[in-house]
Amino acid sequence: MKHNKVGSVMTTDVVRARYGTPFKEVARLLGEHRISGLPVVDEDEKVVGVISETDLMVRQADAPDPYEPRKRYRFAALTRRGRARAVKARARTAGRLMTAPPVTVFADDTIVEAARTMAEHHIERLPVLDEEQRLVGIVTRRDLLQVFLRPDAEIRAEVIDEVLIRALWLPPRSVEVAVVEGVVTLSGHMERKSETEIAVSMARQIDGVVDVVGKLTYRLDDSHVEPAAQALHGVGDDWLRKP
Repeated sequence: MKHNKVGSVMTTDVVRARYGTPFKEVARLLGEHRISGLPVVDEDEKVVGVISETDLMVRQADAPDPYEPRKRYRFAALTRRGRARAVKARARTAGRLMTAPPVTVFADDTIVEAARTMAEHHIERLPVLDEEQRLVGIVTRRDLLQVFLRPDAEIRAEVIDEVLIRALWLPPRSVEVAVVEGVVTLSGHMERKSETEIAVSMARQIDGVVDVVGKLTYRLDDSHVEPAAQALHGVGDDWLRKP
């Protein structure tokens, strides 16, 4: 299965800061370039942390109110998160302001992998690294959404080539493939139930597919047959044995 890589959609002109970059310079970079965050790199261009607008806002949010009585005890400062927030509130440089360790992806990672990383960590942008873990780009949620702009005809051609022909070794016209607004519909009659499941599963993993509607029928229900006894061809055998 071919998947678009992060390197194909990332921005290579990356706004970055150094560990010693002053607080006001970080704020200027974010405002001037109209971005919500940036990576912090060392002398070898390796990412050591990331800074977001939220990190800068901590300083203003934690500034004392001259009209509010000073609290004698601050139990929140005793927690790990509280201590980290206190450091950010007094930060004068990017190194003290940044969040570390950074969450990153590699240029050779798939768009799907990058999207999962963003969703898992609830972040909007990821520094992109090369094989030597040096910064080569930045990818945002908007960049990843480009995959859904693929034309329906292009998606249809890949379903036929990658799923039907290469994976299941089927004639290209044995199954009808229709794609409308990214939704793939598979119609037709196949030999085994397992083949219909493989076709739907693999089609769903193709870049740009919004959903898959399976209208496939089958002659043999082999769902209760041991994998070793199945007489599938192509990559279907390996596909079914995957955990």
